[in-house]
Amino acid sequence: MNKERIEWDQYFMLQAILLSTRSTCNRLSVGSVLVRDKRIIAGGYNGSVSKDDHCIDKGCYLVDGHCVRTIHAEMNAILQCAKFGEITNDAEIYVTDFPCLQCTKMLVQAGVKKINYLRNYNNDDYALKLLEKMNIKINQIKIDDETIKKIPFDNFLSN
Repeated sequence: MNKERIEWDQYFMLQAILLSTRSTCNRLSVGSVLVRDKRIIAGGYNGSVSKDDHCIDKGCYLVDGHCVRTIHAEMNAILQCAKFGEITNDAEIYVTDFPCLQCTKMLVQAGVKKINYLRNYNNDDYALKLLEKMNIKINQIKIDDETIKKIPFDNFLSN
C-alpha cells in the first residue's frame, strides 16, 4: 500500500491553521509558522500580551478600528525567535492570512525570504511593492479536499 504524504507547503500551512485555533481574538483567528530548512523554528497566533486581558474574555480594545491589545501571529513567531535565540534570516513564514503592512515590514527586517499564505486579507499595495522590491517571494497555499483526505483522523479519534 502506497501512503500519500502531504506536501511540505500543505504540512506547514496545516500547522499554522492549527495554531490559529489558540487565537484569543474575536475578530479573526490567525496562525503562523516560521520554517528554516524544512524545520519549524517558531509558531505564533494572534492574541494579547502574556498575562494581560484577552479579547475573548474582555472584548476587543479598539482604537481607530484596530484592536491595540492584539499582537499579530507573525509578530508572536518572530518574538519567540528573539526570546529563545533562533535566527530568522532566510526563514519562510506560513501564515493563514496575508500579513498586514506592519507585519510585512517586520518580516522583511527579520530576513524572511518567503511568505506563504492561505487567504488574502486586505493586502496592502505598499506591502506588495515592498516585497517585490526586496525580492521576497509570496506564495498562496491551497488546502483542498485531497489534502484533508490524507490526514488519518480516524487513527486518532476515540470512539
